[in-house]
Amino acid sequence: MDDKTNSLDTVLDAEIVEEPKVQNAQDGEAIVLLNLEGMIKSNISSIDKLTEEVRIQKEMLDSIFENDETFKAHSAAAKEAQRIKTATKNEILKRPDVAHVFEKFKGIKLELKEAKESLASYLSEYQRMSGVNEIAGEDGIIREIIYVPKLIKRGQKNS
Repeated sequence: MDDKTNSLDTVLDAEIVEEPKVQNAQDGEAIVLLNLEGMIKSNISSIDKLTEEVRIQKEMLDSIFENDETFKAHSAAAKEAQRIKTATKNEILKRPDVAHVFEKFKGIKLELKEAKESLASYLSEYQRMSGVNEIAGEDGIIREIIYVPKLIKRGQKNS
């Protein structure tokens, strides 16, 4: 039993070294960020390739349709019907009673568009200032503020 006690009583000199947790967290975030960037680039390449494949297949289909006599005849008839429909619609819109309604319609649509743009701006500022992603409307319904990121090439406008 003496040998057992001696082995337990022996203490080795050692230095406990702790790695800074902040550095490990930053390294982990950097690795995640690099992996995420790689996935984004890979996905962009995949989207570009698929877009090109879709374009090629669409051209092939368009060519097939253009060379089919039945399709050409039906397409011409549809174009003529569309032309007549558009002309009739424009004539109806010239009537004073309809023109008034149409102008009101356009005004309301413009007002709605401007209200949505203002709301987006207000929500962005509200979230930035409050740090909150939800807001209750006047109707009592809680709505979540979300953002839909979109990647565009530089020099191109959002569409």
